[in-house]
Amino acid sequence: MTVSAVILAAGKGTRMRSALPKVLHQVAGKAMLSHVVAAAQAAEVTQTVVVYGHGGEQVKALLEGQNVQLAEQKEQLGTGHAVSQAMAQVQGDTVLVLYGDVPLIQPQTLQDLLALVNSEQMALLTLTMDNPQGYGRIVRNANNEAVAIVEQKDATPEQLAINEINTGILACRRELLEQVLPALSNNNAQGEYYLTDIIAMAVERGITVATHQPQQPWEVDGVNDKIQLARLERIYQQQIAEQLMAQGAKVLDPARLDVRGQVSVDEDVVLDVGVVLEGNVTLGKNVVIGPYCHIRNSTIGDNTVIESHSVIDGTTIGASATIGPFARLRPGTQLADQVKVGNFVETKATTVGVGSKINHLSYVGDANLGKEVNVGAGTITCNYDGANKFTTTIKDKAFIGSNSSLVAPVSVGEGATVGAGSVITTDVDDEHLAVSRAKQRQISGWQRPTKKK
Repeated sequence: MTVSAVILAAGKGTRMRSALPKVLHQVAGKAMLSHVVAAAQAAEVTQTVVVYGHGGEQVKALLEGQNVQLAEQKEQLGTGHAVSQAMAQVQGDTVLVLYGDVPLIQPQTLQDLLALVNSEQMALLTLTMDNPQGYGRIVRNANNEAVAIVEQKDATPEQLAINEINTGILACRRELLEQVLPALSNNNAQGEYYLTDIIAMAVERGITVATHQPQQPWEVDGVNDKIQLARLERIYQQQIAEQLMAQGAKVLDPARLDVRGQVSVDEDVVLDVGVVLEGNVTLGKNVVIGPYCHIRNSTIGDNTVIESHSVIDGTTIGASATIGPFARLRPGTQLADQVKVGNFVETKATTVGVGSKINHLSYVGDANLGKEVNVGAGTITCNYDGANKFTTTIKDKAFIGSNSSLVAPVSVGEGATVGAGSVITTDVDDEHLAVSRAKQRQISGWQRPTKKK
């Protein structure tokens, strides 16, 4: 069986009160539409067709380069009309209809639904709710077979008492859609072509409607406003936190963890409150991430501690290192084992050898530091002349005194010392002391200025 997923993503989303198309609003740092595309492809569909409309250029930009085909719905005339716009491109024997604003649908649920489809049977995803207000109801016959869907605005009082609702997600043979879509009518309260009408039309043609329900009700929650978006964000984050805990992490408060990418953790990792993990992040054994740290596209080795309020981006950190608090490690930073980078230190495109320390208030960019280097407080590498970047090299066991400026390109030799307050513009030889500062003077009889009356 070949399957074409048709994802409806043409709506404006007026209640979002945003210039951004609704399906491009993000859950866990990824557009809702991207979540749905990923779920469909994880369910092993053979083709994905996205129906776009409002904000079409932005939707197309999101999907550029992906294995996705596009169909335009120029006028938003209902879900049935939207699916009909995609049919010219549909190639699969079976069609799976999904929605770009239902981001948490799970691949296993879709696979279970597709397994129900055959030449004599279509499949409909339904949900039993305590309060079905606002949803289309599943109408069943005396044999408990689903025979129709009636929308809330068109329902009778008896139908409104039904608590099994339509999620909108369905799967059927392509030839059934080709037969019934042209016959849809907009003679209803909304004046739209409802995809839900195909249920009754299928029954009339002798097709059985099999129903299936998701394992979790939140899988079929749609987003119409930012309140619902925030609610799904927390549901998603709770699932991710539980996965990390199952892998061995200790999450101190799952409600205050945000994961926006792919995270791999080893045993006994600790994630404190307010931590944000973004992109591809790998945390080794016994790594401790302090409160309110932001880590993006980085790898952190065993037994390393990241103190609070540190930002780590595009960085590789070895084992048993200590970072922060309030450190910023920018892309291209590579720290070896047992490195210490302290408070208010910023690094960029820099390698630091085993056991070296940059403890306080320093900027080290475009630099190569050897092992057991000590960089004093207030040190900066002057790597930029306004047009080009240059490299600073500090060799093994060198000592850089506080408040020093190293004007690149420059090299400080092995075991060398730079006196505090120096501006170093030429290379320093191994085991030498370099001092570059004005001679101190004392002026006797000097009077401090006083305020004028």
